Amino acid sequence: MAERMKQVAKLNVELTAEERNLLSVGYKNAIGARRASWRIMSSIELKEESKGNEQNVKQIKDYRQKIEEELTKMCDDILAIIDQHLIPYSSGVESKVFYAKMKGDYYRYLAEFKNDEVKKEAADQSLKGYQASSDQAKAELPPTHPIRLGLALNYSVFYYEILNSPEKACHLAKQAFDEAIAELDSLSEESYKDSTLIMQLLRDNLTLWTSELPEDGGDGVKTDQPKAEAEPEAESETQKDK
Repeated sequence: MAERMKQVAKLNVELTAEERNLLSVGYKNAIGARRASWRIMSSIELKEESKGNEQNVKQIKDYRQKIEEELTKMCDDILAIIDQHLIPYSSGVESKVFYAKMKGDYYRYLAEFKNDEVKKEAADQSLKGYQASSDQAKAELPPTHPIRLGLALNYSVFYYEILNSPEKACHLAKQAFDEAIAELDSLSEESYKDSTLIMQLLRDNLTLWTSELPEDGGDGVKTDQPKAEAEPEAESETQKDK
């Protein structure tokens, strides 16, 4: 699906909401499988290193690097499409917020496995994407809008996982959740299911993260449990991001 939607995106026209979501889901599914494989292989590699199994470590490392090459290519691919074929032809607020969020997401995926300066650059670009998307979403979309909520979900995961800032992650997630709750009565029937799903993911992450925050000046312990993310059109993943 990713390859088909890539060709649609290159037509240099503004995509419909359905087309946006198909593009996003196509790439997210392809990249998501590789992200999961990378996490598993990295964990196995550490265990084999601790056992001193050098031959196993070499084989695992080779496979992990192959996954990283595939991830890099796919992320670079969709980021180029967004910059060259989508953002220049987008006039609607939802589209602009959506694509800026996607840039934040895919640079975040790069930052998950890159090292040193490359990791820092990916993290910086991810932050820029999320911040640009957040500024416009707060100015022009209601707190209950699924795209704005999905953005807040993934932006908070970025602070937790990439910048190692659970306090900021909790602040972003709680603010988005509280603002949406305050306007829940005005939520349209069309968006109700998507919006409430993402609100639940925000609450799930908050529950996990607040349990890790330090108490009485002690050191908090960051878990390796996956966080929920947002998937299109909730455009939601499990810290949970979408």
